Amino acid sequence: MAGIRNGRPYRRLVAAQKALGLPCWICGHNIPANVDGRRHPLAFILDHEVPLSKGGSLLDPANARSAHRRCNSARGNRAEPQQSRVLHSRSW
Repeated sequence: MAGIRNGRPYRRLVAAQKALGLPCWICGHNIPANVDGRRHPLAFILDHEVPLSKGGSLLDPANARSAHRRCNSARGNRAEPQQSRVLHSRSW
């Protein structure tokens, strides 16, 4: 499947998703446009709502999501993104 990710349809999907300028679907923060996509943890990366290892479609735009590189890595192949760790006060 690695060869497919280098193909024109996949590159088109990545470009279309990036052009939407959406925030990271995992953490909700904006994705900076001016960072190195190969190394920077806040760089845009195409993520898939249903992970490929769980049967998600690589080229389906309905499965494509914008994410930060680090958020995507932290999520791994879980079907649901991990909720951000927000501390809640106890209700007494």
